Amino acid sequence: MYQFKNKTQKMVLTAVFAAIIILMANVPFLGYINLGFVSATTIHIPVIIGAVLLGPSSGAFLGFIFGLTSCLKATFQPNLTSFCFSPFSPIGDGNFFSLIICFVPRILIGIVAYYVFAMLMKVLGGKRRMKESVALPIAGIAGSMTNTILVMGGIYIFFGAQYAEAANIAGALYAAIMAVVIGNGIPEAIVCAVLVTLIGKALLHFIAAQE
Repeated sequence: MYQFKNKTQKMVLTAVFAAIIILMANVPFLGYINLGFVSATTIHIPVIIGAVLLGPSSGAFLGFIFGLTSCLKATFQPNLTSFCFSPFSPIGDGNFFSLIICFVPRILIGIVAYYVFAMLMKVLGGKRRMKESVALPIAGIAGSMTNTILVMGGIYIFFGAQYAEAANIAGALYAAIMAVVIGNGIPEAIVCAVLVTLIGKALLHFIAAQE
């Protein structure tokens, strides 16, 4: 949304957000919260904030970094369903579709969040700060739910039988997927909306003041 006149500044900020994502991925219970057969995440929050500040291409790149950390974690610190995110996981039988699930939803987080934010800033009336107060949480929710719905949808389509076996939910796969979407996805989206709004507004105003 903010048009950087200095490309170096944009590259530096993109690198800072990427470093934050990598740090969150490696600090226990910060970026990933292991729940046994699934991990709750907060690591998508800097992807969304970075996308809002830096644009869709940077958002897609940050989403790729998120996906890369997820793939590495599934490979070297696996849980029961890590095969869904890495073909190299020692648990289960991952394949090419593991990479699709791991990367595509995460890349789309930043793209979706940016365009939702940009569209709302364009169509909403009122002062800029008031528009940001509406656009930021909705962009946060949109980005968070993009990740949850596409990841769980991909698992259902590509690894349904294996996932059901790993989670010991034979015959109740759809219900289990929906339980994760609702039980994990909605709280994640709410937390994301709050943090994206608080952090995003502060950063947007700070950057605007530097013009």
